[in-house]
Amino acid sequence: MAKDLKSVDYGLEKIFEGAQDFLPLLGTDYVEFYVGNAKQAAHFYKTAFGFQPYAYKGLETGSRDEVSYVVKQDKIRLVFTSPLNSKSPINDHIVKHGDGVKVVALWVDDARSAYEETTKRGAKSYCEPFVEKDDQGETVRAGIYTYGETVHMFVERKNYEGAFLPGYRVWESDYNPTPTGLKYVDHMVGNVGWNQMNKWVKFYEDVMGFVNFLSFDDKQIHTEYSALMSKVMSNGNGRIKFPINEPAEAAKKSQIEEYLDFYEGAGVQHLALATDDIIKTVAQLKARGIEFLPPPPQTYYDDIPQRLGEHMKVMKEDIERLQELSILVDADEDGYLLQIFTKPLQDRPTLFFEIIQRMGAKGFGAGNFKALFESIEREQAQRGTL
Repeated sequence: MAKDLKSVDYGLEKIFEGAQDFLPLLGTDYVEFYVGNAKQAAHFYKTAFGFQPYAYKGLETGSRDEVSYVVKQDKIRLVFTSPLNSKSPINDHIVKHGDGVKVVALWVDDARSAYEETTKRGAKSYCEPFVEKDDQGETVRAGIYTYGETVHMFVERKNYEGAFLPGYRVWESDYNPTPTGLKYVDHMVGNVGWNQMNKWVKFYEDVMGFVNFLSFDDKQIHTEYSALMSKVMSNGNGRIKFPINEPAEAAKKSQIEEYLDFYEGAGVQHLALATDDIIKTVAQLKARGIEFLPPPPQTYYDDIPQRLGEHMKVMKEDIERLQELSILVDADEDGYLLQIFTKPLQDRPTLFFEIIQRMGAKGFGAGNFKALFESIEREQAQRGTL
């Protein structure tokens, strides 16, 4: 199984030389969503995003209280979990938050050590280390809380050869739509409440040994109407990156405030999924019904050569094609990147996906912030939440 989860090398090691890496993280293991109907959610992500059926847990496997469908595309694994009766505490999460991310699972070599190191530094325990076994071996998992009701689960699977985890069986389906080229989780963004960003920055620094390697304030992230602040946290080897956003004072309600209102608390705002060919991926996603934020004005695309500067010499993508698909472009000293953001993926205006292709750039599209947030504001205006 471990060969399925090869670590992604971001080439950022020098940035993190001073990091206190007492918590070695090998990668993102899985992301678990609590949803109202796991079977239908899994079908949606298969159909729309090209995820493949992977594993299943439910009544047929002896699970009496909850059901989970696992889908996979390259190194990305998403788990959709629903309650099977009214007594399950999962119901409370869904009633309060709607469909959303509950668990961000982190692949580790030693789950017991990860739990001990983080809890002794102040993390609130979600579950103590526990062992699960079947005829394919054993796994060890343990969990801690982060912002809101979100959980980091440490997953140790070096002694397991099964499909996903003990208690699951392989999920085979006659319906296997073509993948859309999504490769791995590039980063995951959390939204927290007013004046809470620095608290959670300190949590990731002190409890998990992360470093803050990028910061954006409301002078950088603002429009005529709204603003926010953001700090990007990364673990010691640069493989896990968690930007954290909080609202900032402005004339109208920001996207962060809208999220907090409808999610009713802090939580995961979006998953950024990497691709090697964003034009092909986005074209396929649009053809399958995925809706993206509206495009920026013509002047945005007219200005791309000036914004990219020297990187235009190596840029492979046609600007007209990027404009047709509403893909955004930004650059830093290391290269350029291409990105696009979906509209919310459930009825509440909360969780969405970012599709990103890095062509050397290490940043997060700071040059696109104004165009992106103006697009979001146009959507907020239609919803009456701006």
